[in-house]
Amino acid sequence: MVFIQATPLPLPPSADASKFTEFGREIKGVNPADLTPDEFIQIQELLYKHSALLFRDVSMTPEQQYALTKAFDPESESYGHGNNKTGSTKKSILHPDLKTIPRVPQVQLIGNGVVYDHEGLAEAKLKHPHHKTFHKTRIPEEDDLKFTRFYRWHIDAALYDLSPPRVTTLYALKVPRGENQTLRYDDGTGDELDVPLGTTAFVSGKTMFDILPAELKSLAVRTKVRYAPHPYVWMSNAHAIPTGLGLETEGLELPLSELPEWDESKIKVFPMLWKNPVTGELHYQVHPAGVSELLVDPLPEGAKREGALYPDGAKLTDLKQVRELLYKMQRPAIAPQLVYPHDWSEKDLVLFHNRGVLHTVVGAFAPDQVRAFHQCNLAASDDPVGPSHEDLLKWA
Repeated sequence: MVFIQATPLPLPPSADASKFTEFGREIKGVNPADLTPDEFIQIQELLYKHSALLFRDVSMTPEQQYALTKAFDPESESYGHGNNKTGSTKKSILHPDLKTIPRVPQVQLIGNGVVYDHEGLAEAKLKHPHHKTFHKTRIPEEDDLKFTRFYRWHIDAALYDLSPPRVTTLYALKVPRGENQTLRYDDGTGDELDVPLGTTAFVSGKTMFDILPAELKSLAVRTKVRYAPHPYVWMSNAHAIPTGLGLETEGLELPLSELPEWDESKIKVFPMLWKNPVTGELHYQVHPAGVSELLVDPLPEGAKREGALYPDGAKLTDLKQVRELLYKMQRPAIAPQLVYPHDWSEKDLVLFHNRGVLHTVVGAFAPDQVRAFHQCNLAASDDPVGPSHEDLLKWA
């Protein structure tokens, strides 16, 4: 058996190292573009154990990236968000950010600036998502290249019809160098975070659950999350809150009658907590911007009712109430000391367990700063598994 070296990721000074003992590993000793079956089995186990894997100085074609991503779910085939480029789904907020590699349509070109003659694309005009296009409030123009925000905390998932990808692969081709930026939370806490230019920020869904107080753990283990149909179209006129962790409630979501044709059977209802297939741990996995309802089961027989939230169960449909509750549960886990902001170098390949972390684009680029990445994730062949009966009895 090949010896694969897995060492902890280099953490920024802002990180609380005690909360990152299991999160993230840098992998050496194997070529991710050409893994043997035995090597892949080891990499798969490492990824589910550690949520994110970094390989440095990788040479990888789009075909190889697709093959690696598909190996985690051999029955998967199509890009994780489906095709958001046709017809009425052009209203989707994802539409401007994705350029498909023609010969490998499961791989997307993302970034900033103009890229020429790239993998069959004569010219690709890329735009790094900027908070001013999505958030209700903005950092002043004069501070724009010094300060930044989390754009949108999310899971890579269509959240309608298709199942959330198990794994996302991100491959850095062109990384502009520049000074670090100060990320502002702008939520009244005074929280700030020093971040590399154009970082991708990650937080652990396991940590998100682990740090909850007992009454919120009980709620989480009993709750299912219902997403809106075509959620990225539904939210297309809405604005995000300053932390990027959900939406303002302004009544700007599209009425269901104005969405592309949708089918009740394709609406996604997921457990709030997703069970790790290797460790058995529970990860708090909710994409807050797309949620329309929370469905809470009653406490199991014999559970302590004192202090419990919704002990008899509930169906929460008021968007403001839903969003405030989700924010209360998720905001602690995006505190500066719990965020891993990856400092990209060219030819970095990052694999992350899309069912175990939340992540977000960060940063503000000048128009002439060229950044190019290949991204691949595939709509899964199954839905995530929620808490077991034993988990329910333990945490409820």
